[in-house]
Amino acid sequence: MSVQESSPVASETRPYQRCVVTIMDTTDPDIRFDANGVSSHALNYEKNLADEVRRAQAGERLGELEALVAEIKKAGEGKPYDCIVGISGGVDSSYVALQAVKLGLRPLAVHFDSGWNSELAVDNIHNIVTRLGLDLYTHVVDWREMKDLQLSFFKASVANADIPTDHAFGYVAYTQAQKYGIKYILSGANFASESILPTAWGYDAGDAKHVKAIQKRFGSVKLKTYPLMGLVKRNLWYPEVRRIRTIPILNLLPYVYTDAKKAIADELGWRDYGGKHYESVFTRYFQGYYLPHKFGFDKRLAHYSSLIMSEQMTRDEALALMETTNYPEELRKQDHEFIAKKLGVTVEELEAIYERPPVPYSAYPNAEVSAGRLFRFTARLGGLLRKLRILR
Repeated sequence: MSVQESSPVASETRPYQRCVVTIMDTTDPDIRFDANGVSSHALNYEKNLADEVRRAQAGERLGELEALVAEIKKAGEGKPYDCIVGISGGVDSSYVALQAVKLGLRPLAVHFDSGWNSELAVDNIHNIVTRLGLDLYTHVVDWREMKDLQLSFFKASVANADIPTDHAFGYVAYTQAQKYGIKYILSGANFASESILPTAWGYDAGDAKHVKAIQKRFGSVKLKTYPLMGLVKRNLWYPEVRRIRTIPILNLLPYVYTDAKKAIADELGWRDYGGKHYESVFTRYFQGYYLPHKFGFDKRLAHYSSLIMSEQMTRDEALALMETTNYPEELRKQDHEFIAKKLGVTVEELEAIYERPPVPYSAYPNAEVSAGRLFRFTARLGGLLRKLRILR
């Protein structure tokens, strides 16, 4: 797929518009279109990611993968594990675990139990680690703290109410890597199936300052054991000082989403949830109801658009899928009642919270500016440290 860039078209009224290449539309408030109706998402993909994805899909990066695997094995000599794989029970992380073992690596599987796992997710995780013969470390959160924090994010009326779970996953992976002297974390993040995700639809889950600010404003419980990880630890201490690298390994091999699902189903006994990231009851509800109902954001647009750009789905197929639902109303009502009960509020109280007007993440203290400065600093520091290591 080739996208030619032309001059962007500005509009003050922002009438509804949909990309002619993807299915992204003006529910992303930051989207822009060129004179031909091509969105900024499609143009950005073609400019910055297309070549990398095409090379990976054609198998042209397998040499890089082979060299990386040799590097990981060498770094892991004499240790019980040579890499970390975070397991959520979803497609991407499950496929990473399968490929890691096939490549001859010895991963430690880690999981953050946020209290929202579906029964199917628990079964899938069990099947994955059992069939692959992996050790599994599970960090179980203090539910009293977790539910209060989750409710705080709802009360804050911010778009990314899934931060309490996403923030903690990085902590679990890094701390276990440090414990065993592991230098590599294999991530399921990839450009083939998730290259597009509007920044306006959520805020960085790694911002501990943001988490603490929202809990201080709306919470009733102090976060004594919840796994918070500050900006410096997440972006400087672990990756630069401890030299723990996070590798999006799926970007180095041919990754076709439907083929990956079939592989983990056939080889690991994995069963489908019916939606991307629906392994968590909360995430299923968050993406299937909360975001569309309160903000008008439907993450299927981004997922299907990513697959269109990597040529794994046609635009017509994506549009047809948008006319269907992967979240039946009966299941939605069941989840709605379950989540209210689990959070310790009535259905009516939860609905009243949802009816509060949306609030931008920037209305609460955050480390966005500090993060930008730190990223620039760590980029310079990382380059300096690499030079010093070479000179030794």
